[in-house]
Amino acid sequence: MAEHTTSQTSDLTGSGLATDGASRRAHRFSAWTVSTFLISLLVALPVLVILAHVFFPSGEVWDHLVSTVLGRYLSNTVVLSLSVAIGTTLIGTACAWLVVMCRFPGRRLFEWALLLPLAVPTYVIAYAYTDFLQFAGPLQSTLRDWFGWQYGDYYFPDIRSLGGASLLITMVLYPYVYLLARASFMEQSVSALDVGRTLGLGPWRMFKRIALPLSRPAIIGGVSLVLMETLNEFGAVQFFGVDTFTTGIYRTWFGLGEPVAAAQLAACLLVFVVLVVVLERVSRGGRQYHTSARYQVLPEYSLTSGQAALAFLVCFLPILIGFIVPALILLEMAITTGDALFGTRFLEFAFNSFILASSAALVAVGLAVMLSYGARLNPSAWVRGANRVAAMGYAIPGSVVAVGIMIPLAWADQQLNLFLRDSFGFMVGLVLSGSAFVLIYAYTVRFLAVSFNTVEASLGKVTPSMDAAARTLGQTAGGTLRKVHTPIMRSSLLAAGILVFVDVMKELPATIILRPFNFDTLAVRAYSLASDERLAESAMSSLAIVAVGIIPVVILSLAMRRSRPGSDRG
Repeated sequence: MAEHTTSQTSDLTGSGLATDGASRRAHRFSAWTVSTFLISLLVALPVLVILAHVFFPSGEVWDHLVSTVLGRYLSNTVVLSLSVAIGTTLIGTACAWLVVMCRFPGRRLFEWALLLPLAVPTYVIAYAYTDFLQFAGPLQSTLRDWFGWQYGDYYFPDIRSLGGASLLITMVLYPYVYLLARASFMEQSVSALDVGRTLGLGPWRMFKRIALPLSRPAIIGGVSLVLMETLNEFGAVQFFGVDTFTTGIYRTWFGLGEPVAAAQLAACLLVFVVLVVVLERVSRGGRQYHTSARYQVLPEYSLTSGQAALAFLVCFLPILIGFIVPALILLEMAITTGDALFGTRFLEFAFNSFILASSAALVAVGLAVMLSYGARLNPSAWVRGANRVAAMGYAIPGSVVAVGIMIPLAWADQQLNLFLRDSFGFMVGLVLSGSAFVLIYAYTVRFLAVSFNTVEASLGKVTPSMDAAARTLGQTAGGTLRKVHTPIMRSSLLAAGILVFVDVMKELPATIILRPFNFDTLAVRAYSLASDERLAESAMSSLAIVAVGIIPVVILSLAMRRSRPGSDRG
């Protein structure tokens, strides 16, 4: 009865609004709708530029790429993507099931510690392990001292290889699968598991036949994120000498000076991204994954001593390899050697990173609020489609975004300077493509989806009756957003901003391509020193990035711990 009354009141309120100010409401809606379409157009511009260059002639450069390196780019990209996808699926799913459903020593610690590798950029872990595992590194030196070996007396795998890149990238990216799989396991209904127990299913068979199929969309979603991050990877594969499409784009743009050919390589990489998204959608088919609404404390399986030891090892090894070892390596290098510029230009690098990350976070969250609220005011198919376009930037590698932005902005700068020279006799230089503006634009395109998904989910939890009540009190659409919705969403807005902030701190390919002259960040500083084989000096910048990345990990783990309805686990 209460629900019926509320609904009726809302209908009457809406009717009154329609009677008193239909034209004004339509005007407001059109203003928000226009803003939504403009934002979507700006975000889609890099992709449109890349696709347009597919039809441009590239001369003999493309023929040279096809006959020499394109096959290697293709094979390495496919092998790397498949290896990382398989590895992250196995590690992330297994660890998620163990910490949610099994009882063993250290489980509460592993719940959040398994997310720690998210704080480590892939290029940072590549630098750390290269120093640790190389011939002159501490591990091989210790083995030679123990056994009296000399060069050539033993075989040691080369970490700077396609296999090494696959392993280290897997150890950094598996938390994407773990995060979503754990959330899915926690949200499953006890009813489905009770049915499995009545049919005589043990823990392993229940996981295989019930829990795993029900969590399939979440796991596939995590793997999709992993694949997109792998296709975007630049620092680690470049440092290991593994040729992929991302490194090829950078080399073609700067090494050969061929932006058209670089754009065409970016278009090929974009095809990979589209295939990943399409395959993920097609793989779901028409299957539904609903469960009943019976939420109680999930059953926990007590493991034997041997099983508990194995579960502990399965959960501990990814943390050891993906976070503890590289963090200790970087800390040791920072203490013993460090960066010669620490305290002078190092503070400048840190300041540049902070300003860029903060600005991009503010812009991304602000645009996400506009997009989400615009769809709330006008939930038409066109507006929802525009929002989907605006949120697709996360699926586009940073190198592709950089190329797609640089081409039109460089052309705009050229035309502006030609006009000013011919009309007034002076030029202003690279106002757009040579300033920090281009970096903030690229970061916004790349990470808008991160903030949009968070804001959209938070805004969707606010009942529409609050909008109606605010409007009856004389508030405009903007006033309702500012005075009603924003205070309610404050924690979600903060979380979205932090996530974008940390992603920008770690971002490398777009930053390297687009950064202004003599403008470096912590990520660029770490990459530049490591590329010059000055790994110990890069430790300070790398540690700073890792330290900042731990913040969202803590926030995510605290939020997930109490996310299940009916759960009393703290």
